[in-house]
Amino acid sequence: MDDHSDDIRRPLSPRIEVYAGAGRKRWPDDLKAQIAAESLEPGAIVTDVARRHGCRPQQVHDWRRQARLGQLVLPASADTLSFVPVVSESALPAAAEPTGSPEAAVVTVELQGARVEVRGTPGLAVLNDVFLALRRTRSC
Repeated sequence: MDDHSDDIRRPLSPRIEVYAGAGRKRWPDDLKAQIAAESLEPGAIVTDVARRHGCRPQQVHDWRRQARLGQLVLPASADTLSFVPVVSESALPAAAEPTGSPEAAVVTVELQGARVEVRGTPGLAVLNDVFLALRRTRSC
């Protein structure tokens, strides 16, 4: 059945559309980042996240793309481990060789109350074991 008619005697459809506002909504970068981060959580559905925040799923997908390209900085989650740059308290000249024995070196890793010291010259396998142990204690 056709709801559209040129006959003014025939009643029109009961549907009424109301447009409010002056156009596009401006989303602050911190809110876009928060919504994009929420959509990236395990089990999150982009459509549901968009509906909860009053935006379109296409916008959320665009913000996620911007985050991947480094154009939008997502907030750091408390549950996420990330790498941070190592900053030396005293910088050695590039050509200088460290003095002392290799056994004198100490690598200290502190993460949320856990502290691990590795003495000597640790290999990659040793450091890998340290980080795996820290990850296990953190998830318990």
